[in-house]
Amino acid sequence: MTKAELVDALAEETELSKRQVGEVVDLFLDEIRNALTKGDKVQLIPFGSFVVRERKKREGRNPKTGAKLTIPARKVPAFSAGKGLKDAVAGGKKRSSGGAKKKR
Repeated sequence: MTKAELVDALAEETELSKRQVGEVVDLFLDEIRNALTKGDKVQLIPFGSFVVRERKKREGRNPKTGAKLTIPARKVPAFSAGKGLKDAVAGGKKRSSGGAKKKR
């Protein structure tokens, strides 16, 4: 789903215009970006969390020449799915296999 498709879907489900929904989506994404830029964690329970992770400095190779190079340390955004999202993608709540009653 693209951002435009998301805006279209939300506009159909609300009484807002596509332009208004687009502005809300942009503001929402800007707030997430601003929080991550400050190093904050954004939790949307039960959907998931956006966090900033630190990558260590490491050695790599130039694929063309094979020469070694150092890849500097950096911060990267990451998303960690919450239980609600994981369950929805898996097809609903998982059932335990134990405890089934036998017919007599």
